[in-house]
Amino acid sequence: MAWYKRNPLASGQHQRRSLFGEILDWMLAPLLILWPMSIGVTYLVAKSIANDPFDHILDDKITALAQEVAAQAPSGRFSLPKEAKEILLADGTDQLRLQIVGKNNEFLMGDERTLPIPQREARQIGVVNFRDLVVNGEDFRAGHLWIELPTVGENRFMLIQIAETLGKRDGLANEIIKGVILPQFVILPLAVLLVWFGLSRGIAPLNTLLDIIRARKPDDLSALQTKDTPEELLPVIVALNEQLERLEQTIGTQKRFVADAAHQLKTPLAGLRMQVELLSDETDETARLRSLRRLKVGTERSTRLVNQLLALARTEAPSVLQFEKLDLTHVARSVTRDFVPEAMNKRIDLGVEVPDHPVYVTGQTLMLTEMLKNLVENALRYTPNEGCVTVRVDDSPQREAILLEVEDDGPGIPPSERNLVFDRFYRVLGTSEDGSGLGLAIVQETAHQHDAHVSIHDNPKSLHADRPGTVMRVSFPPRHRQMED
Repeated sequence: MAWYKRNPLASGQHQRRSLFGEILDWMLAPLLILWPMSIGVTYLVAKSIANDPFDHILDDKITALAQEVAAQAPSGRFSLPKEAKEILLADGTDQLRLQIVGKNNEFLMGDERTLPIPQREARQIGVVNFRDLVVNGEDFRAGHLWIELPTVGENRFMLIQIAETLGKRDGLANEIIKGVILPQFVILPLAVLLVWFGLSRGIAPLNTLLDIIRARKPDDLSALQTKDTPEELLPVIVALNEQLERLEQTIGTQKRFVADAAHQLKTPLAGLRMQVELLSDETDETARLRSLRRLKVGTERSTRLVNQLLALARTEAPSVLQFEKLDLTHVARSVTRDFVPEAMNKRIDLGVEVPDHPVYVTGQTLMLTEMLKNLVENALRYTPNEGCVTVRVDDSPQREAILLEVEDDGPGIPPSERNLVFDRFYRVLGTSEDGSGLGLAIVQETAHQHDAHVSIHDNPKSLHADRPGTVMRVSFPPRHRQMED
């Protein structure tokens, strides 16, 4: 019964549901359905109420007449004074039917065709009983009384029966119904208005929230206030605040990426432009080859920087990536295999130590691969020739976590700088190796997205007293181990 006006959309689109109208429907529909039912019930109750006083009057008439009949019964005759008969049968607009049947089934008063004789039952003797009749197509309310006379034999019962039409009863019932129903025609519209008003007040917080959101500036991502918020609306505001927080983080990530890219690419691009200008003006073949080599190195450096910036942006906004069950040993073998040529060029012993069985974790293959590549790349860069680098996966039962380690015997990282190396663009003091300072930032962010922890340790297997080496350890939480069970 959606008789309320719904909010139309643009032309050609379907109409949206109105929350206000739908709630109003569910509130008013039962009221409008139950109202006719209440009228019907009221009518039946009114009829019952109207019958009671007239049944009492009819009972009194029958009882009085029965006393007179019992008094005249010994004489074998019955007569009723005219005045008494007129009083007995005087009933306003209603028609009355009177019937008195003697103990020999003779009709002492009334017409034998007027009313049907009721069946006599032992439990009904001496008690006035009422029933509804239809005589010649007209409704009557009849009361009858069987009286027992003090004589011997079957012929000792007499019947007194009076029936009247329902004019007075219907009139009283109608008056009762009018008194009950007519006020409802005033109360019902008033109830509808009150429901409408109450519902409008009830959804007012929604309109207030809408006004607050519309009044906001485009760059305002602060959380909405939850003070004095209705309980039903609070989950909506909390969810909206969470979405605003995620949006703010995403925008912040994009801003940082743009700022980092602009800052980091400005110098390499300026160097590349200078190399191109020198190359275009250079006439000496040897100098041209030297400039070409520098141009190639600068291009490779810029490419690697862009790739790392993109990788960092992916780790900071992983919602677009699909996490799944993956084998950590497979990632370790694959990454190690990719760096074998570089390790051979530097004469570094690059190895991998993994269990014979799969070690499963929940993660994103691309992110974990990029994380491990940065760890191995750092280890190869800082490990001198003839050194050793080992990639290890350890899921020993005695350990609480699954470990992914990259071990080298390079110069190590001083304890005072181990928290700083995860910052963007931070370089360990005193190092001469080329790098962007983004590798460990990518490692840290990737581990965070996988609920893992990154820690730095000295390499206890280092054979060089002047080089403590480094163990970069990524510890995955125990829940990853449960995937293998």
